[in-house]
Amino acid sequence: MSLDPQLLEILVCPEDKGALVYVESEGVLLNERLLRTYPVRDNIPVMLIDEASQISDDEVQRLLAIATG
Repeated sequence: MSLDPQLLEILVCPEDKGALVYVESEGVLLNERLLRTYPVRDNIPVMLIDEASQISDDEVQRLLAIATG
């Protein structure tokens, strides 16, 4: 089950307030500017900075490729 499109429109990164990319198959919301992902657990976005994961540039590119199909 995917996240509600209306929810995705209003969700932003809690740190830089920028838009996020939902990568459904990976269960994460991606902030490509800060090289960070936020987990989605049981279809609930966990928008806590302490719960975010830092990722590499390569991982950002991989996730963007998945998200854009």
